[in-house]
Amino acid sequence: MNEENNIISVNKEVNVIEYDIENIKNLIYTIREKQVMLDSDVAILYHYETKRINETVRRNKERFPINFCFQLTEDETENLRSQFATSSLEKENYGGRRTLPYVFTEQGIAMLSGLLKNEIAIQVSINIMNAFVEMRKLLVTNGQVFERLSNVEYKLLEQDRMLSDHEKNFEKVFDELQKNKKEKFSQKIFFDGQIYDSYSLIIDIIKTAQNKILIIDNYIDDSILKMLSKKNKNVEVVILTSQNSNISKLDINKFNKQYPTLKIAKTNKFHDRFIAIDNKELYHCGASLKDLGKKCFAISKMSDIEYIKRLEKVRSIKWRDLS
Repeated sequence: MNEENNIISVNKEVNVIEYDIENIKNLIYTIREKQVMLDSDVAILYHYETKRINETVRRNKERFPINFCFQLTEDETENLRSQFATSSLEKENYGGRRTLPYVFTEQGIAMLSGLLKNEIAIQVSINIMNAFVEMRKLLVTNGQVFERLSNVEYKLLEQDRMLSDHEKNFEKVFDELQKNKKEKFSQKIFFDGQIYDSYSLIIDIIKTAQNKILIIDNYIDDSILKMLSKKNKNVEVVILTSQNSNISKLDINKFNKQYPTLKIAKTNKFHDRFIAIDNKELYHCGASLKDLGKKCFAISKMSDIEYIKRLEKVRSIKWRDLS
């Protein structure tokens, strides 16, 4: 081991298995709402022992914040092992491990690849990055954005095959990832059956709020509470709905104990569905939030913020707070 450069060399005695992109996708799990890979699976792909991979992380703690690498809890480990019997938790005989496994996010694997001195590191890293990209395509409909990011990855890797520049290339890739991730959409159409895709977009909109969320929907039910549990802490939520909505005062009170503050009021002033974020952004939704993806509908961002002021005026007239 080269302690000065924090680089480890490949252990040629380790039993390894070659994986293509399709098989690597089977090694990607969703934990804490992040797509991750187990330390033992990463070790197999890079031709190392698991303990050597984790030693590298410990020697470079400042390079691996919690959004790059984190350790699973006992419950998470057992849940993962019970759901995926083919995972390396079984291959390594989890009961024999002295510590709970670690997992790496896409950014963590990119950082790790820059520290591994191994002739297969570049090709393995390309395959892993491609596998993560393919997994994202399964969760979003806007494949053009990620296709462009894949092209950026290939271009950067082809520019310089030297291992010394490997980490820099990946840093550029993820900078590009973050820029594209922040791109705003103007309108989007979801077709019958795209339940998760439409749900995911609404969650992304909710997460952008820093101060306040206004939701106008005549037919909400308690499913809206699951969406709002993803909001940022201390963001106030006001929901304007009709008498036909199926949500109780008890549901509201229990939600407020954990995710304050939610207010729900009844009004008959609206027909369509709207979401206003921080009094700055306004979205028109063609379907009720409880019916996302059940039929074809569209979500559009309205550019004229004057509409938000007018909605606020209507809200102030004859509405009854139920919270």
